[in-house]
Parts: sequence; structure tokens; C-alpha cells
Amino acid sequence: MTEPAAEPAQPVVQVFEAVAGYDSRPVLRTVDLTVTSGEVVALLGANGSGKSTLVRTVLGLVGLRHGSVRLFDVPLARFCHWHRVGYVPQRVGAGSGVPATVGEVVASGRLARRGILRPAGAADRAAVAEALAAVGLSDRIRDSVAALSGGQQQRTLIARALAGKPDLLVLDEPTAGVDVASQEAFALALREFVSGGGTVLLVAHELGPLQPLIDRAVVLHHGKVVHDGPVPPPAGHHADPEHDHVHPHDSVGAVELSRMWSR
Repeated sequence: MTEPAAEPAQPVVQVFEAVAGYDSRPVLRTVDLTVTSGEVVALLGANGSGKSTLVRTVLGLVGLRHGSVRLFDVPLARFCHWHRVGYVPQRVGAGSGVPATVGEVVASGRLARRGILRPAGAADRAAVAEALAAVGLSDRIRDSVAALSGGQQQRTLIARALAGKPDLLVLDEPTAGVDVASQEAFALALREFVSGGGTVLLVAHELGPLQPLIDRAVVLHHGKVVHDGPVPPPAGHHADPEHDHVHPHDSVGAVELSRMWSR
């Protein structure tokens, strides 16, 4: 008896011929991108290449000048199921200047799912506890976020996104500038999220502990996709075994992209 054929992966993020930017300055130049369910896709490239602009365009935070975006096969303009999306922006203080405990910040990640007016219930408290455990901060739930290190604050923001039980995580340089312990804790949390069927789109400059989780790398250069496939190998001094970080290099040639990185 033959096994039934596996169902094809469903599109979660679809970007078609996207042109976007700020004021009169174009950043994305006819970008196409598809992320399917269960994938972990890394957006790589030099500073200013368009990585963050692309994820902000996917989320509707930057308007399109041309092209289209679909989330879960729904046009972005009609998409309203934002509880299905967890977003961690580029590193900011978890408390945002407002006195709050770690637990309170993480609990705010439940609002999109339950609504503002409904009080927190047992499911909300369980989700907060699970998210904190995933990032290794269960023992800090009652602490002020102001008392945390930068890496721990970033882990708090990741826990906030996880607490909402999203289907898609969008992460903008989630491990930039944080300690190794926080990077490893995040990699473990991300592995658990993906093993549960989650989909991830993340921006990175260096992959570090995240590299084994990446299914596909999309490299941008000057607002265009120049590579879409496996994480390319490092080149030059980045290939030295003593070098700790992973710097991506596109398919047009590892040495050439290494020069782009140094500009």
C-alpha cells in the first residue's frame, strides 16, 4: 500500500515585484519573495541592502509603490488576522521607557489574540509561562525589564512574540549585539517554534547559532535579490576557522560579495 502524497507547503509570505522606500528614496527594487509554511528563511546582506525595509513592507509598515504582498494567501490590504504574526523589530529596550515587569511585557503579546477588553485567563498565563521558559527567563518574570541585560531584554521581546502563539515569526536582527548565551537561548526557542509547525522570516547580518536552523537564505544587494538558496559559504578572512561569525555571500561569487560587505 503506497503512502499518500504529502500536501504541498502553503504560502505564508508572498511578495511580488515589490518597489518600496522612504520619501523619494527607493530601497526595494522589484523584489520577489515567497516563504512557505514551516520554512525558516534568512534575509541577508550588507547594511542598507533593504533587509529591514523588506520585512517592514511585508508587515505593511512601509507602503508599496509598486507590486503586492500577500500574507497567508490574503492580500495585505485585506489581512486582519494579526494574531497569526509575531514581530520583533530591530533591537529596542523591552520596557520602552515605561516601568514594567518581564511578565507584563510578555503578557502584552497576548492582546492581539484575546483583545484588549477581555481580561487575561488561564490560557494567557500558560502561554506567558511557556514563552518565558522557551527563552530561559522563567525566573525573571517579576523583575523589572530595566534590570535586565540587553540580551535578556531582547529575549523578553522574543518571548512576547512567542506568547501570542503566532504561525509566523518576523524577526529583524534578533541576535544583533546580544551575548552568546542569549543567542543560544534564542536558537533553542526558535527550534522549538519551528518543530511545532511555525514559519520564520528573519533578518540577520551574522547567523551564529541560528545557521543550522536556516532552510533558505535570500541575499539582498542594493534593494535587489542576488541569491535565493542555501546559505552561501563565507569567503576571505571569514572562512578562517578562528572566525566566530557567519557572513553570507551570494551566488554571484563569494569573493565578490565579501567585497560588498566591506563597503
